[in-house]
Amino acid sequence: MSHTTQVPHRRPVPEPSGAAATAPPPARRRPTSQQWAAWAFLAPVTLYLALFYAYPLYRNIDLSLRDYTVRSFVQGDAPFTGLENYRTVLDDPTFVPALLHTVVFTAVCLVFQYAIGLALAVFFNQHFRLSATLRALFLVPWLLPLIVSASTWSWMLNSDSGVVNALLSAVGVGPVNWLTSPSWSLTSVIIANIWIGVPFNLVVLYSGLQSIPASLYEAAALDGANAWQRFWRVTFPLLRPVSAITLLLGLVYTLKVFDIIWIMTKGGPADSSTTFATWSYQLGFGNLLPAFGPGAAVGNLLVVAALVFGLIYVRVQRKQALS
Repeated sequence: MSHTTQVPHRRPVPEPSGAAATAPPPARRRPTSQQWAAWAFLAPVTLYLALFYAYPLYRNIDLSLRDYTVRSFVQGDAPFTGLENYRTVLDDPTFVPALLHTVVFTAVCLVFQYAIGLALAVFFNQHFRLSATLRALFLVPWLLPLIVSASTWSWMLNSDSGVVNALLSAVGVGPVNWLTSPSWSLTSVIIANIWIGVPFNLVVLYSGLQSIPASLYEAAALDGANAWQRFWRVTFPLLRPVSAITLLLGLVYTLKVFDIIWIMTKGGPADSSTTFATWSYQLGFGNLLPAFGPGAAVGNLLVVAALVFGLIYVRVQRKQALS
């Protein structure tokens, strides 16, 4: 007689549902053709920035933190010195005059370039006959190579045969040693740089004026506003965003001006026109025994100054956008 063992019936366990359920992993989406195209367009820009901006900046920082000589620069075995090169620069007697010259050169050039450029932009905004031709002629200083412009100004300001002293003598004023006098050398390079930078301000500010609707000027004229009131109450406030970017770009450009000063005065006489840009070059390449570390440190100070003003500009723009 056989006995049959009965297995008890088990109730099926209900599967968890809702949040407790385990969802299958989502399938990975393959990049679309548009995404591949975006990466293809982005790759050259990224490579360019990495090769010509990020790597040189890294090398410059490395130069400023090591004791590089000509031999160690070639062999790459310069000892690490930390901030010693920066201390050397700060203790150098040239630091304070170079800092003052850089501030004066940058501030004066920015003010006059912007003021003259804005005045010319408002003038050409009247759309009179030959307006386009004159605007094109004003672009010539900006299009010329800096070495040509600086050489021309060196000839014009020459103490013996310069055309400027010739004009001064014609009106009874004695000759001025523009390039060889410590009292006039910085003024000379400032005049030359203002002449070169005015066309840039003119072009950018003129394009900003074109975006201001003419109806605003008509409404202001109907309210009895004169020309100055229309400029101060309409033109200038609406031109602030364009003015901000113009001044920022002018600041970055003016901080690093080297060609004009070096060709005209080489930072002299007696360091009377030395700025951080010329001092950095002179430390690194202007001596028989180059000081690569201190020269790179001075260059990094210029980078930090430009970065600080750039961050200030971004912060101001964000506040204006939120207000």
